[in-house]
Amino acid sequence: MVRTPAASVLRVLVALVGAAVLCFSGAAEARVLLTLDDFGAVGDGIANDTQAFVDAWTAACGSEEQAVLAVPVAKAYRIWPVQLAGPCKMKLNLLVRVFPFEQLRSLLFLDVRGGAGQIAGTIVAPASPDEWAGRDPMKWLYIYGVDGLSVSGGGTIDGVGQEWWARSCKRKKTQPCNTRPPPRALHFEECRGVSVQGVTLQNGPQFHLSFTRCVDVKASFLRLVAPADSPNTDGIHLNDSSRVQITDNLISTGDDCVSMVGNCSDVRVRDISCGPGHGISIGSLGKNRTTDRVENVRVDTCLLTNTTNGVRIKSWQGGMGSARDLRFESIVMKNVSNPIIIDQYYCDQPTPCANQTEAVEVRKVEFVDVRGTSATARAIKIACSDTAPCTELELRNVNLTVVGGGAATASCYRASGKAAGVVAPASCLAKGDP
Repeated sequence: MVRTPAASVLRVLVALVGAAVLCFSGAAEARVLLTLDDFGAVGDGIANDTQAFVDAWTAACGSEEQAVLAVPVAKAYRIWPVQLAGPCKMKLNLLVRVFPFEQLRSLLFLDVRGGAGQIAGTIVAPASPDEWAGRDPMKWLYIYGVDGLSVSGGGTIDGVGQEWWARSCKRKKTQPCNTRPPPRALHFEECRGVSVQGVTLQNGPQFHLSFTRCVDVKASFLRLVAPADSPNTDGIHLNDSSRVQITDNLISTGDDCVSMVGNCSDVRVRDISCGPGHGISIGSLGKNRTTDRVENVRVDTCLLTNTTNGVRIKSWQGGMGSARDLRFESIVMKNVSNPIIIDQYYCDQPTPCANQTEAVEVRKVEFVDVRGTSATARAIKIACSDTAPCTELELRNVNLTVVGGGAATASCYRASGKAAGVVAPASCLAKGDP
């Protein structure tokens, strides 16, 4: 049964309390507790606390004992773009806490094998994109090569993306406007055993939480929020990552709630409240004739509300590779445009995309127990390639109606598979090869 947003919020609150209890129970293991204030941070939301953050990370990462790096409650630390690199000597826990910090000093520990910390207060980005002059414009909080890192604590990471959005060509229709991708808020690359739990990420200039070439990832009990019209502000984005669990999250942004590109495998997305936003997406894949492979992905027990798409697979013409062994199950849609969509003709650019023969193969995709209301008359749209049709698709127990009542429709092109149980609108899949 899909949980309501209120139930999901309750689960998040319970998880935060549970996380505190776990920390308390580990007090006997405490070795080193470090705070940003210990390294000269001001925490007034104005002063540049970047060097204090870097110094605290360096000390925690290099500690011969287990360490906890804590961001104290009731303070805001303005941090300019930083790269926090591993490997660390011990397991590390970065804590962003909501509890009174003096209690934490005696009760909580930071576990650092690659790096870890607790965020109780707020980490804030510079407000102006001009502050990235001379720096990598795609990075803000960038963590590289750290294993066993845990980020938790109930605090907030604020990307202050308002000026980035205002300058984006997707919003600003006159020149000059910015065509370059803005920085990702919290970005992990080449990391293993990463856990991000119980924090809020808000107003990201671009993706809020992203993982590139990471293995064994957990992202749970998170709140990821940005205005519905903020461009490219995906909640959680995966690229070339495997063995990933994304569970129990509230995501409300201006783009995909969850997206995955490149070569991703063994991904579980469960108990997500998504909306507004662009839904949950596999892709886009195959851009610029790349070879991408996404496989063994399960998305289940999700609620999508007021999104511009529901569950979606999207690929560019000319791409190669495959999207296969995908299952979308127990999904509830409320006022969702395009609830089920497979689009092998995706084209997100100002000029028309040229017709090309190569295509990312889409095969073995299941839509099971998907129900709710569509904001568009066409609730199911499957548009596949002439040269690489979609095969082995399944619609099972699908019940989608138009908002306000009335029957929805389905359209398929070069798509084959089977239908089982009650399917409404009626299946348009061809039997056998398309």
